[in-house]
Amino acid sequence: MADLGLRHTAIPGLLVLDLQVHGDARGWFKENWQRAKMTALGLPDFGPVQHSVAYNGPAGVTRGIHAEPWDKLVSIAHGRAFGAWVDLREGPTFGTLHTEELDEHTAVFVPRGVGNSYQTLVDGVVYSYLVNDHWSPEAGYTMLNLADETVSVPWPLPLVDAEVSDKDRAHPRLAEVTPVRDRKTVIIGRTGQLARALAEALPQARAVGRDELDLADPDSIARFDWAGVTTVINAAAHTAVDVAETADGRQEAWAVNATGVAALARAAVEHGFTLVHYSSDYVFDGTADVYRETDPLCPLGVYGQSKAAGDLAVSVVPRHYLIRTSWVVGEGKNFVTTMAGLAERGVTPSVVADQVGRLTFTSDLAHVTAHLLSTGAAFGTYNVTSTGEPTSWADVAREVFTLRGVDPSAVSDTTTAEYTAGATHPVAPRPARSVLSLDKITATGFTPTDQAAGLAAYLHREDERR
Repeated sequence: MADLGLRHTAIPGLLVLDLQVHGDARGWFKENWQRAKMTALGLPDFGPVQHSVAYNGPAGVTRGIHAEPWDKLVSIAHGRAFGAWVDLREGPTFGTLHTEELDEHTAVFVPRGVGNSYQTLVDGVVYSYLVNDHWSPEAGYTMLNLADETVSVPWPLPLVDAEVSDKDRAHPRLAEVTPVRDRKTVIIGRTGQLARALAEALPQARAVGRDELDLADPDSIARFDWAGVTTVINAAAHTAVDVAETADGRQEAWAVNATGVAALARAAVEHGFTLVHYSSDYVFDGTADVYRETDPLCPLGVYGQSKAAGDLAVSVVPRHYLIRTSWVVGEGKNFVTTMAGLAERGVTPSVVADQVGRLTFTSDLAHVTAHLLSTGAAFGTYNVTSTGEPTSWADVAREVFTLRGVDPSAVSDTTTAEYTAGATHPVAPRPARSVLSLDKITATGFTPTDQAAGLAAYLHREDERR
């Protein structure tokens, strides 16, 4: 008996499962859908809500090609069939064909927007499929003609001799098909550094500002129209860590980072969309050499506590990606641009040297988000920062000065305590060491940017924007 296996195809997201079938003189048994085992292999945890079965009388029954508005897992309960799938989604693989002979040993995961069809090879075929939305007569399908000359499906039995419905024979040719657009991806946040990078990496996504969806107002989340939304990327957060230590700031931080995120997680469960959320190194106390995704949360200040609470809320969403990062640098004012400006003006700053970590560029966060969503990586928490030797903020400042052609010795070291001494406003505690393990994200096939190379490229882009 072969092991349970998963095969990728030329159609992105169309996956073939080789099932384990246990048989003897009495017949056979198989696990047609086994969530834990199959998602561990890489099958999306697609959340089926309906199981349908089609009985086909004679050999040669041919059905399709239908691109339905839901994901499904198709398989054979009895008999054999020739399966054909055509990508009808908008994009470079539009019109791509995959074929597979189906029997009790095989199942195929069909993502929404991919046309599904089959032709029975023997009498009495029982065709089974699990779907993650309830069938409705009002559901809109995209159809392709079974005899389309461009795709040219190699049907075992010529269609003139097959049992085909008049409706299926009347479907349009590929040139007449309007490609299926991805169901809506919503980016919460429109003007922040990360939101701008996400909008660039995911140009078809819809970015919404606080006027449309305000995380600080749970009623705003409840009122939002989630119909047709498959993915929500939350790029909004209260990130003013020192302000969060004040009375008003504490309320705002908890409202946006915790209460609002909990309401968003509730909406994800209710409406079945995938939730992408971004976490912070501030959920840790900075005492460990390296933090892994499974390490317990132990925040020091209000900002970190509110982010940790949001992380816990997101973790209960069945389809979630929690991307934990540190020292984020994007378009606009930030530590790197500040140091570059000081170098250009001849200022000799003292910079904190007792906080150690790695930079993360918003372009990397945007690209890893697209990577996780497009590859169907296992849901859960992923650390994402640049690679390279961990450095202090003072080390980063010296590298910026060097890249600006200024002697790096102009930057002197100071401690966090010395830097904040005499502050007239509350100062949030910072984790002293924010080094995140990258083993899990690199295992998905994503290669983070090297910190030194990324810093040089970032400053070059900043020069081009001037």
